[in-house]
Amino acid sequence: MKQASTTSIKDLLMTAYRLMLARFGPRDWWPAETPFEVIIGAVLTQNTAWGNVEKAIENIKAAGALSIEKLYKTPDEILAEWIRPSGYYNLKTKRLKALIRFVKDVYGGNLDRMAKTPVKDLREQLLGVYGIGQETADSILLYALNKPVFVVDAYTHRIFSRHHVIEQGASYEEVQRVFTDNLPRDVQLYNEYHALVVETGKTYCKKKPRCLECPLAGFNDITPPSSVPAG
Repeated sequence: MKQASTTSIKDLLMTAYRLMLARFGPRDWWPAETPFEVIIGAVLTQNTAWGNVEKAIENIKAAGALSIEKLYKTPDEILAEWIRPSGYYNLKTKRLKALIRFVKDVYGGNLDRMAKTPVKDLREQLLGVYGIGQETADSILLYALNKPVFVVDAYTHRIFSRHHVIEQGASYEEVQRVFTDNLPRDVQLYNEYHALVVETGKTYCKKKPRCLECPLAGFNDITPPSSVPAG
């Protein structure tokens, strides 16, 4: 299967970025006041809309418990009630507690110390925490700890497979490499790009897409078929 040149892929990715940015403007994502709030949100946003996450975080804030120490000591049943709006609250309580224990036990609850760990090592550590998958780990690295790690989600797969930049069966790692190999390793760019992908996905590139209205309408005209084969 023919593969487009690296330069071509870079041009395609930056064209898509500019089209989305022109439509939506800067997204100012992630909406949180502290890195720890980002970490909490990264777990709570699994399988739910962001509005539900905001309600859950507001409950934690209202209880005066949005800190590593306080949540570490909070009984599971109380935390579960606070985060009920996010859905799957019992499961997410277990995942949150596992992550909080990791940060406290390994890094003494110090996120600055955690951020000094080499990205590859820290990512492996996060993936070893109960309930933390690749997307959640990378969201924590990028949005909470300002590491140049590109976040891949379902919208990334959907948009760029529909536009033939990746194949539909491409793995998380394969899709991530497309972006990290062809874009500057820049935290702000990765942050903005992922946020724009999410906005495009949830607004236009749905299961039943609104292609004619999408900022990427016509993008297929410049996209070579099967640019990045899976495998």
